[in-house]
Amino acid sequence: MAITRRDPFRDVLTLQNRLNSLFQDYNREGEPVSTASFVPPVDIYEDDHQIVLKLEVPGMKQEDLDIQLENNNLTVRGERKFENEEKEENFHRIERRYGSFFRSFTIPSTVNPESVKADYDAGVLRIQLEKRPEAKPKQIKVEVGKGHAPKQVEAGKSKAA
Repeated sequence: MAITRRDPFRDVLTLQNRLNSLFQDYNREGEPVSTASFVPPVDIYEDDHQIVLKLEVPGMKQEDLDIQLENNNLTVRGERKFENEEKEENFHRIERRYGSFFRSFTIPSTVNPESVKADYDAGVLRIQLEKRPEAKPKQIKVEVGKGHAPKQVEAGKSKAA
């Protein structure tokens, strides 16, 4: 009898591929591609002065993007429209996602809502959220030798005197 090694991760990968195939088939037979939705990936990072969000939304126009900040919630909405230059039946494969998207982020109260900036370049929407001045870290310099020196007690006298 031969010993065969079982790889449980291979089984999971096979299941994932089958599920992906099932959903792709459903998308082809279901609603038209132009009404599907997508979720753009986002990177969020923070430094001492600001919080920055970068969303990948290639192929979108500025007028198709809507950014709002209300009650510490940043909302980004948009729609990528399917160009009907060619009939959908003529495509061999459609992998890019079209339709509308909605992303919402809770913003900390340390952000100054009056100083939010957004720019769009090379398919990346960049949103800068400046922090309030009181939220920015302060550097405190430690001075050496300028502290209070302990009082000297003269010989023969008590501290209570």
